[in-house]
Amino acid sequence: MAESCRVGVLGASSLVGQCLLPRLVQEGWRVSAYSRKPGDDSAGGDSTGVEWRQLLAQISAEPTPYWISLAPIWLLSDYFPLLEASGVRRLVVLSSTSRFTKLNSDDVAEMAVAANLIDAEERLASWAKSRGISWVVLRPTLIYGLGRDKNVAEIAHFIRKFRFFPILGEANGLRQPVHVDDVASACAAALHLPVSANRAYNLSGAERLPYRELVRRIFITLGQKPYVATVPLWVFRLAVMLLRCLPRYRHWSVAMVERMSSDLVFDHTDAQRDLGFQPRPFQPRSEDLVP
Repeated sequence: MAESCRVGVLGASSLVGQCLLPRLVQEGWRVSAYSRKPGDDSAGGDSTGVEWRQLLAQISAEPTPYWISLAPIWLLSDYFPLLEASGVRRLVVLSSTSRFTKLNSDDVAEMAVAANLIDAEERLASWAKSRGISWVVLRPTLIYGLGRDKNVAEIAHFIRKFRFFPILGEANGLRQPVHVDDVASACAAALHLPVSANRAYNLSGAERLPYRELVRRIFITLGQKPYVATVPLWVFRLAVMLLRCLPRYRHWSVAMVERMSSDLVFDHTDAQRDLGFQPRPFQPRSEDLVP
């Protein structure tokens, strides 16, 4: 299927894109990688078999029946005309399990994220159905890897800087971190497997581990003795308010802290059955924590 077929990738310079593009080339796809920035060849450019194009400025004249969108799903409808003009027949889209976990958050911004995810998935399904296009939605849990994520890598950055990590209460809420390369593998598989058409899949890691244990393993990978400090909620509230003044931490919220004791786990049996999804356990390597 992949041989001689062209696939377009939106959000190609993203974290998942860094793993996905070389995988697609290896599988025989001809890849058009789209970026909003002119001259972006952050994944290696033409030398890797990838043709980089500026989004909405350098659209491929060659028919592109297969597409993967790694951009925020709520932006996808802006590109429906581009996709239609390319002759799209199959579209794989990255969403998030945040559509479930943040829906009832106490944080207004997080609730808005969940609502945007839900609305975008519904708009995608409606648009695709009206035009006879098959779609696949993939919803990863907590993505990590390559030191570029805003989850595990952020915890590692905090530990390296301050030599400890603060937690709220027991911090025993379960997590299923999923490696970015496993997400990329699912994206590539979803391109051509007929059984996955017009379906949504949760992508979670192989292990369900308490938040406290996740932090402990990050300490170990960094070569540091684990040191967590139990901090009262009011201290977290003050710290988050101050940290959000810095660009690196502007996405932090008190709701994130409160979820340390909530289970955020999802079954990936359907993805395992239909996509051959085989996620790895959470055993981060140093390159997963430091870019």
